[in-house]
Amino acid sequence: MIEIIQHGQVHEIRLARPPVNALNFDLLDALVAAIESAPANGARGLILSGGEKVFSGGLDVPYLMTLDKAGLMKCWSRFFDAARALANSPVPVAAAISGHNPAGGCVLALCCDYRVMAHGPFRIGLNETQVGLAVPEAIQYLMRRVVGAQRAERLIVAGAMIESEHAHQIGLVDVLCDQAKVVETAKVWLDATLALPSTPMLATRKIARADVVNALGSFRDADLEMFVAGWYSADTQAALKAMMMKLGK
Repeated sequence: MIEIIQHGQVHEIRLARPPVNALNFDLLDALVAAIESAPANGARGLILSGGEKVFSGGLDVPYLMTLDKAGLMKCWSRFFDAARALANSPVPVAAAISGHNPAGGCVLALCCDYRVMAHGPFRIGLNETQVGLAVPEAIQYLMRRVVGAQRAERLIVAGAMIESEHAHQIGLVDVLCDQAKVVETAKVWLDATLALPSTPMLATRKIARADVVNALGSFRDADLEMFVAGWYSADTQAALKAMMMKLGK
């Protein structure tokens, strides 16, 4: 479910759960382990990559629909663990996005230091409201941080998925490149960052990213309970079942 590819001091963590890297507990668990073990394995920088046409399809809704409340709590908790692991990484992390990246995949990218996305008709965004889910404050903060409060509100409330060119224009992604070069371009940024004097660079980065760590750390068990309770509301279930029917077709 996870592939580790070493590019010298930069290690690539590639999501590898075909066809769309839908996030289930096992993939999230493997991702947390890979992020947390990388520095001890010699990584000074990380690239988080996914599939060629879809970075990650977000949480695996058909899988989630089979779980009881305890299973849902466990899976969603691990998702937030993965987000926190990226935010708390002691080494810089760049997301290499070669295709579409909705919902949970977008959240993971927002937790990285830098985002590279492929040119073309690929879309990215927090489309949770489109499938009947509320967006917690911790995740809304991540979007506000990169695109500004008013624009984030418009995007998140609408559940908008925007194309890569638009995402670049508003700062949701840092740079666009050819689809085949997203990993290479992410590595260029990491190599330049790692060429800086290490101790002051890492100390400054830690200060600069403290707000991301604090925002995700503020999402506690009580917030998770409230979020999962919303999963069982009538309109959320109706939207999720409609999505399942579309996937079935």
